[in-house]
Amino acid sequence: MIDSIKDLEWRYAVKKFDSKKELPASKIEKLKEAFNLTATSYGLQPIRLVVLQNKGLQKELVASSFDQAQVYQASHVLIICIEEKIDKNYIINYFERVKEVRGTSDEILDPFKERMIESFSSQSPKEIREWAVNQAHLAMGNLLTICAIERIDACPMAGFVPSAYDELLGLRNKGLQSVLVMPVGYRAPDDMFSEFKKVRKDINDSVIEIS
Repeated sequence: MIDSIKDLEWRYAVKKFDSKKELPASKIEKLKEAFNLTATSYGLQPIRLVVLQNKGLQKELVASSFDQAQVYQASHVLIICIEEKIDKNYIINYFERVKEVRGTSDEILDPFKERMIESFSSQSPKEIREWAVNQAHLAMGNLLTICAIERIDACPMAGFVPSAYDELLGLRNKGLQSVLVMPVGYRAPDDMFSEFKKVRKDINDSVIEIS
């Protein structure tokens, strides 16, 4: 039986991975599915997941990750990216997918589609990018929870040079920008941080109940 709270207590930001242990393909598939099922604003999914398992590239990326060795040690590196272009065509394609999956008629979908196109066209590129980045953070939170349940170790990172990642991995050619990085694998037996107690606020200082 799953005890989600104990799972969350188990997880921590890994400081050292066991570089000799690899995640099985079944675990990676589960993370990919979880990413794809992450809730996003409007359901638009302005995010993509890059799954990297290439020790040569991982080693090269360490320098662009403020020398955080976990990027090289990890079994895989997950890179959460945002779409560079969220425009009218992107929104139209989304509604075509809705129609394909649900069989919803244009008569019902068109008013929602037009309002969404109007809303996004009134926003600046900076505003749209900030919105997309927020969706990337939602995805990372979801992945961290799944990692805890699946006993996959992870280290969420915002400390890296996105432009360097984008160049080395050819992300701009795919219309993407990297925004978050998460090495995953198995903790090293000698990572002393795995034994540290979590430091959190008292629950009464963290949660406000209104009834």
